Order: sequence, then structure tokens, then C-alpha cells
Amino acid sequence: MAKALNPGDSSAPSRYSRAVPELQRLQADHAAAVLAFELANRAYFAASISDRGDEFYDKFTERHSALLAEQEAGTGAFYVLVAEDGSVLGRFNLNFTGDGIAELGYRVAQQVTGRGVATATVRELCRLAAARYGLRTLRAATASGNAASQKVLTKAGFVPAGPADPADVGGKTGTWYERDLAILGP
Repeated sequence: MAKALNPGDSSAPSRYSRAVPELQRLQADHAAAVLAFELANRAYFAASISDRGDEFYDKFTERHSALLAEQEAGTGAFYVLVAEDGSVLGRFNLNFTGDGIAELGYRVAQQVTGRGVATATVRELCRLAAARYGLRTLRAATASGNAASQKVLTKAGFVPAGPADPADVGGKTGTWYERDLAILGP
């Protein structure tokens, strides 16, 4: 069971009650909410990363089933950040590459950007990666022009590790970031 996240990182109790999104392992019944998330944020995502193209949406059901099969086979672990109303606020993927290493991919809804949601969730996924999957290192590639993603990774303890092949960042120039999971500080 994934723990609920506190994106604000504040230790002071709030006077106001605020629902906290929950990181959940991807399930078959998430399909409709994930597709709605992808469609609602398509233009927003395309501004900083390559668009997935119409085929991704046309064949979404097959792609969702394939991710579940990969997860069942143990080659990856896929998560969604779910709001109290059941809507998806973000996707967070671990693709296992062997030798205790996985590649991290993520995207969050435009409506929650700038609130620490991505950073808090990436930190939680780092803890899960070490504790649940025995991973030692996470890697993430980000396009050079994606300053928001670079900031999230840096705040979550990742450090630049060298240039990324354009094939790893949708045909753009970019950088690989790495996080040593043996060091699980903030």
C-alpha cells in the first residue's frame, strides 16, 4: 500500500483540511482516468516534451494492457497519483534496466504544477524503488529546455550524470540525472 503524500513539505499543521493525493500502483481500472489525464494535458505536455502522437491515444487500451503485462512480468513498475475524486494527477514509471537500476519517467497535470507535487511523488517513488524493488540507482533523462523537470529531479536528490541521447528525450538534446538510492535523504 503506497502512502499518501504531503506535497507541501510543511511540518506545521494546516488550519484547512486538504485532501492529499495517493500514489497507487497502476491497475486495469485506472485506464479511463489515465486516458482522461493524458488527453486533458496533451497540449501542456507537448510544450516541453515530444507529443506522443494520435496513435498513442487511438491504441491507448492496448498500451495500458501492455504496461500491466510488463508490470506483472517484473520488467517495470507503473504508478498513478490519484486525487480524492479518482482523477489522475500524475504518472510515474520505473523501467527496470538490470543491475539494480531503473529509469524513471513522470508527468504531472498542469493544474498541480508548481505546488511540489512532482517533487514529493518522485521522492516517495525513490523510497519505494529501494524498499519494494531493491533498486540501487534511478536514472531520468530530461530535455535541456525542460527546466521544471530538472528542478524536480534536483530537489529530489538527483544529480546530472551526462548527456542524454536525443532518442531518450523525444529527439531533443538533454541530460541524464541519477539518484543513488542508498542515500535517501530529502
